[in-house]
Amino acid sequence: MRNLLFVVALGLAGSLAGFAQQGAVAPVKTHLKVGDMAPDFTLPSTEGKPVKLSDFRGKKSVVLAFYPAAFTGGCTKEMQAYQAGLDKFETSTAQVFGVSTDNTPSQKKFAQELGVVFPMLSDFATRNVSKEYGILIADRGIANRATFVIDPSGKIQHIEEGSAAIDISGAANACSRISKK
Repeated sequence: MRNLLFVVALGLAGSLAGFAQQGAVAPVKTHLKVGDMAPDFTLPSTEGKPVKLSDFRGKKSVVLAFYPAAFTGGCTKEMQAYQAGLDKFETSTAQVFGVSTDNTPSQKKFAQELGVVFPMLSDFATRNVSKEYGILIADRGIANRATFVIDPSGKIQHIEEGSAAIDISGAANACSRISKK
């Protein structure tokens, strides 16, 4: 009888593991590459006015730090790291933006709670920007974590995806290299 219970329990555990794997979503990887022109967009910001990426052409580098959802552990850590290292980006004359599919009021509250002073951009209405950057997890309606560093000519100079994007050092180093060209 014990052997039968063991076999049943083992079978049930295997079934549950298979079910859990079916629900797991593999991280979406961008189709964009370093050297590609960054897709242009206009998104609402926590500063109350829309931000158009192409408005920075010829002026500044731009860091787009896409994060999946406000008020979550990894996203909190990432946005706090950008805030703590903001001087590195400002020294390189780079503009940092946090970008998510959260609505603007949620982003504003998130930024206030974290003491973040750089703008957050909302891709909530259509999620088209996340889609154009190739990082939308469509069935969940959220963007995968990814960072894109865009130079003043509008070309992508650095990409980090997944949990590696929580560490801002790659983006900061890319901005530093761009500013010295």
